[in-house]
Amino acid sequence: MNNKALLEHIVNVAREAGEAAMAVYRTDFPVRGKADASPVTEADERSEKVILRRLAELTPHIPVISEEQAAKGRIPMFDTQFWLVDPLDGTQEFIQRNGEFTINIALVTAGRPTLGVVLAPALERLFAAAEGQGARVEDASGQRPITCRGVPTQGMTVVASRSHGDARSLHAFLAGRKVAAQTSAGSSLKFCLVAAGEADLYPRLGRTMEWDTAAGHAVLRAAGGQVTTLEGKDLRYGKPGLFNPHFVASGLASEAQ
Repeated sequence: MNNKALLEHIVNVAREAGEAAMAVYRTDFPVRGKADASPVTEADERSEKVILRRLAELTPHIPVISEEQAAKGRIPMFDTQFWLVDPLDGTQEFIQRNGEFTINIALVTAGRPTLGVVLAPALERLFAAAEGQGARVEDASGQRPITCRGVPTQGMTVVASRSHGDARSLHAFLAGRKVAAQTSAGSSLKFCLVAAGEADLYPRLGRTMEWDTAAGHAVLRAAGGQVTTLEGKDLRYGKPGLFNPHFVASGLASEAQ
């Protein structure tokens, strides 16, 4: 299956998972704690169930690493190609009902995210990308391609985590940079805002896992941006433990340093 056809299948999978999550979102749902004390809801589990079933049908030969399965110690053996799934990224946003949670599905090939879909079902906004296909957004205005923008002369717009930010570290990181505006967003939407030219820089100076970032990274990469470590190296996937170092997502290479 080529990238174009596979991407359209994954868009449909994400939308189906989004419907499962929204069915819970509209109810008075309970919140439970996982072993690491992070919250989880029935929506995480319903969404994951949909995605795992559909990926098994579409690409039975490609292993899937998914957040909720990993939390239970179920991480399959993987090699040069595997799926990374966060069935509901931004659980805090889901609990607070601000709409800024996402469904994330990414295909990793040789350490790089080569296909990704990010769906914000409550906002009715979907971002999709694959190598050779560019990046696009689908929302109330229809479907259109997206690309990163050049930093405006008045300065960059910086987007930071809404629920997991470190204001002191961010302030130190931005010292000396020309910043025109700073905003906050939940989940992997931050990558997508940079990809769509609605922001210029997303520094993440805190703990993340690979499934938190892969889909958004794929969208940003296809839109002309990049994600690098603080040392300026490309963020890679399939690392031991699946932990990410601190990183910077940017629309222009010159702004990543």
